[in-house]
Amino acid sequence: MSHMTSAMRAGIFASVTLAALLAVAPAQAGSVTQPGETIGLAAGAPLPEGWYALDTTDYGQRTPPSNVYVGATIPVIAWSTPWHLAGAQVQLLAAAPLVEAGTSASHVGGWYNPWFASQFAWDVGNGIGVSYLLGVYPGLQSDVADHNTSLNQRLGLSYTGGTYDLTANIIYGNQLSGKTSPDFLNVDLTAVESFGKWTVGPVGYISTDTSKPYSGYKTQSQIDLGLMGGYNLGTSILQAYITRGVAQQNYGGDDTRVFFRIIVPIA
Repeated sequence: MSHMTSAMRAGIFASVTLAALLAVAPAQAGSVTQPGETIGLAAGAPLPEGWYALDTTDYGQRTPPSNVYVGATIPVIAWSTPWHLAGAQVQLLAAAPLVEAGTSASHVGGWYNPWFASQFAWDVGNGIGVSYLLGVYPGLQSDVADHNTSLNQRLGLSYTGGTYDLTANIIYGNQLSGKTSPDFLNVDLTAVESFGKWTVGPVGYISTDTSKPYSGYKTQSQIDLGLMGGYNLGTSILQAYITRGVAQQNYGGDDTRVFFRIIVPIA
C-alpha cells in the first residue's frame, strides 16, 4: 500500500462537541467528543513518521421535535515522532475546532475547546494495530465551548491487512471540573475496503452518557449507521461519509450528518 494509504489508516484524531448545544438547547448535552468524528481513520495503526494536516468538516440536523443543527470544521496537526516507547510509535496531536449550532429560533458560533493529545500506537503484526491515546480539552470561555476541562482517553483497534480497514475506536471522556456535561462513551466503527484509489464501506457509531452531571438530567444515547467513500489523489486523501440515526434516547430526534475530510502529509 502507498504512503498515503497508510496515512489514511493512521490514528489522526480531532474532536468537536455536541455539548455546543448547551448554548441553544439545554436538554441537548451529549458527548464532548462528537460521535462519529473519527470514522474512516484506522485508530489502532501507527502513523508513518512525519507531519500531517487533517481537516474534517461536518453538518447535521435532528428530526422534529428537536430540529437542532450542528456544523463544525476541525483542523488537526499530527506529528508521528521518531520516538518509541515500549515498542509503540509516539504521536502528538492538536486541534482547534470551530463550531456553529442552533435551532429555528437561535444560533451561536465560535471557537470550541482546543484539544491536545499523545498517542501510543503498536503494530502487533498480521495487519493488527492497537493504540492508546490520552488527551485533554482545556476549558474555554466561548458561546459554543465547554467552560470546564475534560479528560479524553481512546483505545483504537484496527485490522488493516490487505485492502481492508476494520476499526473500532473506543472513546471515553470525563469532566475534571464543573460537571456541567456528562461523562460519556463513544464507539466509532469503520469497515471499508480499497479498490485501487477508491475506498468504500459501511460505517457507524454508538454513543451514551455514563453520568448525570446534575439533578434531573436525562441520560442520552444513540446509534447511527452510514456509508463512507474515499479517494487517494496521491498527494492527499479525500473522504466523505453520511450517517443516519436508527435509535436514540433523549436527543429529541434522529440525527442525519454529512462529513467531509482531507488528509495531507506536510513533511
